[in-house]
Amino acid sequence: MHPRHNGPVQDRSAWRGSDFDSDDSWIYTLNDSDLAELDAALALVTEKGLEARAFSREEFPLPTFGARLGDILDELENGRGFILLRGLPIDRYDEAAMYRLYWGMAVYLGDMISQNAKGDLIGRVEDIGVDYHSFNARGYTTSAKLHPHNDSADLVGLLCMRQAKTGGATMIASALTIYNEILAAHPDYLDVLYDGFHYDIRGEGTTSDPNEVTRNRVPLYSYFDDRLSCRYNSRAILTAADKMKKPLSETERGAVELIAQLAIDPAVRHDMVMQPGDLQILNNHMVLHSRTAFEDWPEAERRRLLLRLWVNRRPGEARDLAPEFANRYNTGHRQGVALAAS
Repeated sequence: MHPRHNGPVQDRSAWRGSDFDSDDSWIYTLNDSDLAELDAALALVTEKGLEARAFSREEFPLPTFGARLGDILDELENGRGFILLRGLPIDRYDEAAMYRLYWGMAVYLGDMISQNAKGDLIGRVEDIGVDYHSFNARGYTTSAKLHPHNDSADLVGLLCMRQAKTGGATMIASALTIYNEILAAHPDYLDVLYDGFHYDIRGEGTTSDPNEVTRNRVPLYSYFDDRLSCRYNSRAILTAADKMKKPLSETERGAVELIAQLAIDPAVRHDMVMQPGDLQILNNHMVLHSRTAFEDWPEAERRRLLLRLWVNRRPGEARDLAPEFANRYNTGHRQGVALAAS
């Protein structure tokens, strides 16, 4: 029997989209001082010839804005679990400079982990022509609708570089509000949610087997060290069951489907319109995200592009996670995607 949260979640992490109808405190607009500090730090690492992935927080000094990022981290962990930074003048930078700048902010948040078998630490979320329904496809390489999910890191950052021609709208939802809804209406689902599911690793595990799934069940909700955390990806759960030839029970399927429904319910979700220069940061243990399908521009230079980070908080800063909850790719506690053999 897994430990359980006692009753509903009643802190600021259990929000509804309507809470922000007249509240934009979740948006932080970069001011002139912030941008000046970023440019000065960028000039330092550029002069030293340091590329993204190759420098630390100490080499990218942000005397005042760095403290603001510390406040943002506290809000992400102990508040609503999401923030939008607005106003990065992305047209001012070439690609290499943009990557350095993004990395420079990221090192104030934590340590980056691998997002795919290539070892990308800054990933490109763009349609590269992959069929979403093809074997082991990763949704972020398609233009398809993405079902509600969270990613395999403490935090996920998405920096909007270019918008699609149409579509690609962002939706987020509190995993804790969803928990409260299930507790009230379907407490019979809690057993399977705490017990968890095997997840499809989509050919990016530690073996060469394209059918590899997580060795253990990963709890969908995990209560550990007085914190309730969520891990959810319905597609990875369903395809893992197919690969294992062990169909979900009626109760398991009902619980998985209910979460997907609640996450896009207008009474629960929060819609977010991201503009170029916006950086969305989510706490994956608290917030689910999804998007609508999109139609892209025909010109390559105009096509939709977001830059993604998977960030783990540093030791001593992050919430503790149960061992069976923290191993999502068979790579160990809080680790990212295994690198492909060279």
